[in-house]
Amino acid sequence: MTDATAPALTIGPLSLGSPVVLAPMAGVTNVAFRTLCREQERSKMGSVAGLYVCEMVTARALVEGNEKTLHMTTFAPDEDPRSLQLFTTDPEYTYRAARMVVDNDMADHIDLNFGCPVPKVTRRGGGAALPYKRRLFGNIVSAAVRATEETDIPVTVKFRVGIDAEHLTHLDAGRIAVDSGARAVALHGRTAAERYSGQADWSRIAELKEHLADTGVPVLGNGDIFAASDARRMMDETGCDGVVIGRGCLGRPWLFAELSAELNGRPLPPQPTLGEVAGIIRRHAELLVEHDGEDKGCRDLRKHMGWYFRGYPVGGDVRRALAGVASLAELDEHLAPLRDSDALPDDADGPRGRQGSPGRVILPEGWLDDPEDETAPVDADVENSGG
Repeated sequence: MTDATAPALTIGPLSLGSPVVLAPMAGVTNVAFRTLCREQERSKMGSVAGLYVCEMVTARALVEGNEKTLHMTTFAPDEDPRSLQLFTTDPEYTYRAARMVVDNDMADHIDLNFGCPVPKVTRRGGGAALPYKRRLFGNIVSAAVRATEETDIPVTVKFRVGIDAEHLTHLDAGRIAVDSGARAVALHGRTAAERYSGQADWSRIAELKEHLADTGVPVLGNGDIFAASDARRMMDETGCDGVVIGRGCLGRPWLFAELSAELNGRPLPPQPTLGEVAGIIRRHAELLVEHDGEDKGCRDLRKHMGWYFRGYPVGGDVRRALAGVASLAELDEHLAPLRDSDALPDDADGPRGRQGSPGRVILPEGWLDDPEDETAPVDADVENSGG
């Protein structure tokens, strides 16, 4: 068992008051959502203690100055530290992207994503497929570290247990990442073949923590943290130094306040009432509109409605209306009947977001033939969430 109060998480020069990291999720963890999560943590706990990571962007698109990519790297004026995740398959583009972050003061932390299991990424050798190529993986991490030398920008790495049960890579990946200069590693307790199905295998996180114990480098755990008690249990069972939260915060930006309280030995804040959730949705909408304009902001908000209302007594007609809002005025109209409700959620815990079924991992032809091959895959820089 760990102490009732978890220590602050230190990642290189960054010191966090809460060992909690928001996982990048495509189309979700933009500046609007991160601001909302930070506001919720500050209002309930008095300060912002966790690390909130920007949506993943590809190193190549960043280097090429893609307008959409640059917009995705927007941070709030008071966001500190600024955390950016790169999807990359090529050491050269990795170096140039990380150097761009340094030269343009774009972020205070760089995370490298090798956790994405979706077929359109793995079939090109990216995401969770890449750590199998040990030399290439090490070259990529080394490139990012080299680009950030003599700065206060730490490089961290996130990956999965492996490609499938026959091709586990987490122990090698962890050692290679640390030997290449990574200041922390994060492990999702599933293989690429498992995607988001079943239960994450936390014992693999414990294995990695033990494997890297001699290095002193923090090991973070990821997978199936849907409540503050889950985070405490993961840290107790695995000995990991912190937790990475993805799907569990969908529709629950206040989860980070609960996590901070749980892991710092403080009372958990009360669950928000339905009326309070309506106010949070309205604030989320304001932030999205500020970031992307009213049309796109309202369209982006729609997918969050089902997550927000999970467990709350909201009728189907209201849910459907809110899932189709096109303006702030329309949103206000449909939220109005909920504003005064003091209803609390019933059975709001458990998995959120994508789950699906396990499946065969699609890889480039001959990918498994030589794990020492350091040739960068061709045209593998496609955007998707590492979640």
